[in-house]
Amino acid sequence: MNKTVLITGASSGIGKATANYFAQKGWNVAATMRNPEKETTINKYNNVKLFKLDVTNNDSILNAIESVVKQFGKIDVLVNNAGYGADGVFEAMTDEVIENQFNTNVFGLMRVTRAIIPHMRNNKAGTIIQIASMGGRITFPLFSIYHGTKFAVEGFTESLHYELKPFNIKLKLIEPGTIKTEFYGKGRVAISGSNLPEYKEFVDKCEKVSQAPAKNGVTPDTVAASIFKAATDNSNKLRYPTGRPAPLLIWLRKRLPESWFYALVRSSYKI
Repeated sequence: MNKTVLITGASSGIGKATANYFAQKGWNVAATMRNPEKETTINKYNNVKLFKLDVTNNDSILNAIESVVKQFGKIDVLVNNAGYGADGVFEAMTDEVIENQFNTNVFGLMRVTRAIIPHMRNNKAGTIIQIASMGGRITFPLFSIYHGTKFAVEGFTESLHYELKPFNIKLKLIEPGTIKTEFYGKGRVAISGSNLPEYKEFVDKCEKVSQAPAKNGVTPDTVAASIFKAATDNSNKLRYPTGRPAPLLIWLRKRLPESWFYALVRSSYKI
């Protein structure tokens, strides 16, 4: 019997690339998204089925998992991909912006993880793959709340892997670097702080650097390949940095004195 992967946020970017990748490898793919009726490409595969799932709604999550199990019989791998990036001047951010960012990137991921555990525990097997970021290990200017969510995902997953190991449930963290996705386009939530002119010079400098990956980043297919490796390598490896410059920067962050690394970032941004 073919194995089954459930992917959240499969309508674009890394999620869509991952759905395509697993489908081409012969897996059953449960591609979930908030508006599956709008999807017209990844469901061309016979082994891909679309399901409605909103990570901010617990009933939606439970209904989707139940439907996927009915369709495929079992879920072997969960890829918690749904999320987005908010950036900008923290002082200018409203409670709504901050809460929405955490509700999707952290609480949504936790809801789906919690909902899938009973199924995998009963099966005495499963793999939960969390799409984190190199931004869960290192930080850059103007991404304070985004980094807050990804650091939370890292800590949550690292701790959870201990308690799920007795049930043969593996936890994996994918840590992408700069990827060409809507993170830098229409999916971006940018808080410019235009009502705070004191930040203008700082923001202008940082924008020139932070938006460069829209042209220079690797494609989502690179991340999809790492996700597939994490799902199939049968190892207990927890973290998978992927896509330049994530492996290098994470390596430098571990080895350089903090002051040296911060100076490197400041120099890159000319701040």
